[in-house]
Amino acid sequence: MELILTIMANDRPGIAERLAREIEAHHGNWLESRMATMAGKFAGIVRIDVPSEHAEAAQKALQRLRDDGLSVQIEHGETVDQQVQEHCIEVVGNDRPGIVREVTQALASLSVNVIDLQTEIEPASMSGGSLFRAHIEFALTESQSMDAVIHALEALSPDLMVDR
Repeated sequence: MELILTIMANDRPGIAERLAREIEAHHGNWLESRMATMAGKFAGIVRIDVPSEHAEAAQKALQRLRDDGLSVQIEHGETVDQQVQEHCIEVVGNDRPGIVREVTQALASLSVNVIDLQTEIEPASMSGGSLFRAHIEFALTESQSMDAVIHALEALSPDLMVDR
């Protein structure tokens, strides 16, 4: 049975190990994860596979990690049957309030399914301002066009660049 774990905690050493130990103790397999520390907080999402006969005990044990200061939310994974092709682009432009909303709104207007979105702000060496950078992985169906996605994003602002 696939489970999706969402974890939040005050950052400290050993959080990932504590999760891994509990998953292994219940015969689970750690399939994939995304983890980061921001502003002193640890945040993670983990996909695991646990044999059905151990799933209930694993879920209870993971939820008891709150006693160790970890907030763990558990959802059951679902299989997706739709045929899609995954793509990856980089979006770069001058930073401004609302830019993430603009980018995600453009994608949503085309019914693009975002798989992974990573954003950051960095100094723009030439202008002295700030540069917005987004790494976006997304899925398109056969009826959707990569050219339409790029056009919609580039139409947001003359300084916005999209790189495949």
